[in-house]
Amino acid sequence: MEELKSFCGMLAVESGKIISSYFRSEINIERKKDSSPVTIADKKAEELMRELIMKHFPDHGIIGEEFGTHNENAEYKWILDPIDGTKSFITGALTFGTLIALTKNNKPVLGVINQPVLNEFLIGDNIIAELNDIKVNVRDCGNLHEATLLATDHYMIGEFQNFSKFEELAKKVRLYRNWGDCYGYYLLATGYADIMLDPIMNSWDLTALIPIIKGAGGEITDWQGNNAETGTSIIASNKNLHKEVVKLLN
Repeated sequence: MEELKSFCGMLAVESGKIISSYFRSEINIERKKDSSPVTIADKKAEELMRELIMKHFPDHGIIGEEFGTHNENAEYKWILDPIDGTKSFITGALTFGTLIALTKNNKPVLGVINQPVLNEFLIGDNIIAELNDIKVNVRDCGNLHEATLLATDHYMIGEFQNFSKFEELAKKVRLYRNWGDCYGYYLLATGYADIMLDPIMNSWDLTALIPIIKGAGGEITDWQGNNAETGTSIIASNKNLHKEVVKLLN
């Protein structure tokens, strides 16, 4: 496990060099079939991570947002999102990061959120979570009225979940903000927020988050409170608030 954690660090550093070199520069923005943006930074960062994985762990599988699946029946699989929050990246905002997950027999065993511009490397293994080698934990907030709620895009909530229920929750908390994508989960895991929501997600968006939030002492499920590993949405919070949040949103 220590070897794999060290390798995660190398993936983060090397992909981060590419991403940082394109940050706040003039780059061409392409549109995928779902109209989401993608840049040369996304593509080159994933290409490099795939090359490093295939070099050091040739028997492992890979699932990447930009270049699909390799060796999908492998015991160990890496799940990569080179820039989670590309919309933030292309507008010069810092609420983006690289997501790296490792699964064993389809169970997440390691997760990374790396913010290369700020040099913030957050890694979790379901037991502990560490930011730049310092252990972190979710905040011990037990009252919704004192909580900070984050979501990537509340308009998306209206498309895929019950928006009126979300509005009820947003009115109950102390503070609601759109500091979303993977950086919202970073803020939750490091004790700066209390609830983070995403109404729709892909495997490369969510798998890395599971070992991090669990390692930081939090709770993470899909929108209905089911296993996040097989879900397509996320509710993450501390354990004091999670059941109440799930109930309110449903």
